[in-house]
Amino acid sequence: MNAKPKMYNPKPKQKPILLFILLSIHFPCFFSQQLNNSFCRNEPFQCGSIRNITYPFWGGRRPRPCGHQGFQLVCNSGVPMLNISELSYRVQEIDFSANTLRVARQDLWSKPCPEVLHNTIIDPDLFRYLPKSDDRNVTLYFNCTSDQGRLSNQFRCDGDGVNTINLFRTGDASSGPGSGITCNNNISVPVNRTAVESLRTQPSIYVLRDALASGFWIQWWGNGKQYLPRPSSAPEEGIQGYKRIILGVTLGITGIAIVSTTIYCWQRRRRLPKSPNHRGNPNQGNQPVENILLQHGSLASKRYKYSEIKKITKSFNDKLGQGGYGSVYKGILPDGCLVAVKVLIETDSNGEEFINEVNSISRTSHVNIVNLLGFCYDRNKRALVYEFMPNKSLDKFISSNANCQLDKETLYKIALGVAKGLEYLHTSCNTRIVHFDIKPQNILLDEDFCPKISDFGLAKLCKKKESILSVLGARGTIGYIAPEIFSRNFGGVSHKSDVYSYGMMVLEMVGARNIGETVAIQSSENYFPDKIYEEVIPYVTRKPDDFIEEEDETTRKMFLVGFWCIQTNPADRPAMSKVVEMLEGSLQSIQIPPKPFLFPPMVTRQEFSPFGH
Repeated sequence: MNAKPKMYNPKPKQKPILLFILLSIHFPCFFSQQLNNSFCRNEPFQCGSIRNITYPFWGGRRPRPCGHQGFQLVCNSGVPMLNISELSYRVQEIDFSANTLRVARQDLWSKPCPEVLHNTIIDPDLFRYLPKSDDRNVTLYFNCTSDQGRLSNQFRCDGDGVNTINLFRTGDASSGPGSGITCNNNISVPVNRTAVESLRTQPSIYVLRDALASGFWIQWWGNGKQYLPRPSSAPEEGIQGYKRIILGVTLGITGIAIVSTTIYCWQRRRRLPKSPNHRGNPNQGNQPVENILLQHGSLASKRYKYSEIKKITKSFNDKLGQGGYGSVYKGILPDGCLVAVKVLIETDSNGEEFINEVNSISRTSHVNIVNLLGFCYDRNKRALVYEFMPNKSLDKFISSNANCQLDKETLYKIALGVAKGLEYLHTSCNTRIVHFDIKPQNILLDEDFCPKISDFGLAKLCKKKESILSVLGARGTIGYIAPEIFSRNFGGVSHKSDVYSYGMMVLEMVGARNIGETVAIQSSENYFPDKIYEEVIPYVTRKPDDFIEEEDETTRKMFLVGFWCIQTNPADRPAMSKVVEMLEGSLQSIQIPPKPFLFPPMVTRQEFSPFGH
């Protein structure tokens, strides 16, 4: 009765359990590796910029038994092509972790006029559209007649009759081409949501081409209700038997390890003393975000509560604008300073774009970068407080229906200011910042029309010595995105991608978009920069009689700089420091740029480029 009860001592069992877990994890991995080394030795292969292509795909040096029947990739001049439901698609990205790939229709790659009108239909036995994808439909209508005269969303194809037109609209075909319009045929094509928004605001042929080239995401079955079976060959069937056993054992042991680790961490946490200042912070669930934000000590004193944001904006009474990110409201700080408050859409996500913007812009201090005065991060309520820009954004002054047009000298100063701001982001910060969304809507103008680069939600930080960035998926706005972001066949993504967006914006500032609209009416077969180049270069290079007026020289200079910046090969584009030098220098010192080309070069031209850095 007086015997001491035995005390439970877990220590003697910890080492055997740990050893068991380590061996259980190591052995299946080792065994599986030996099996994989014995068969399908040529399993991974590469086509263009897409590397390590494995099951279910096959092609090239990867033999047929190592892939699935409907997944043959044909490498055509460095472009992986996949046939789905009798249509050929360009494969632009593959994400094996999510069983997804981004594809674009080959017959619509450079023109919206396919030889055969096929709807975009994927094989439901192999693929599905992503349920939560941002992709939207664009419908192309062919052989249409209209009693409304010239429409902004029309295009022509070879062989069209005199009174026949073709139209494009965002959305499904069920919405119809519009009142007073009849069409014989139509096809629907999924494209990125950003492309759809661009088409709604800028319904033009060159934006349509960019949208069709942006592609759309599909998923092959593997994470869903069924799995693609391996090919039925004797060696592979033996492998599958072993792998199923290994998978079952590994999953079971992994589950035990996870449960054990969770219990251990929970018990360890219970033993940890609470901080003496612990008051039950309601934002503890956002602790990783808190840590990131608090790393920037200068911003810690500028954090606002959501109730303060409501007070600053007078309960969001004066709305300045709205976009896909949320809305912008005019506000006033207690000291009387006017501000613009960007309130992001409520979400339960990890706030990646919000953190990205705070993290990027907090590193900057430049006259041509918008000044961040504070922020709000209160559970899922997020807002950014910026200095107020009375003249709003650049797009309000350069669109075809703008109420007030700026003179060429003011546009030149804006272009130069933006160039200096980008030069600062690329070279003068401790960490290089690539913006990835340079466009007129993101260039704000103060009372003196001094430009300020804004909206760093898509920006990426990198070391200055890094030339190539790792970027998943397309980012930016259709019409301004560099071609290498769509397809790595054009080159690596780098700060030169900002240079391309800047060049497209400069061309728009000097009226290239208006020229493009006129040219697009005549033919839909030509690439936008190609046609603008043919229209503008004779004007830019003509010899003056006695002198060139200052305004005319400024316009010519901006055209030349714009064309240098939109060279398809990133190595042919100048760095922003060179852009500033060209804008501030004489017209005669700027070389005539070559014509931009739509397709990637067969060989690199870097060795011939004056800007290959």
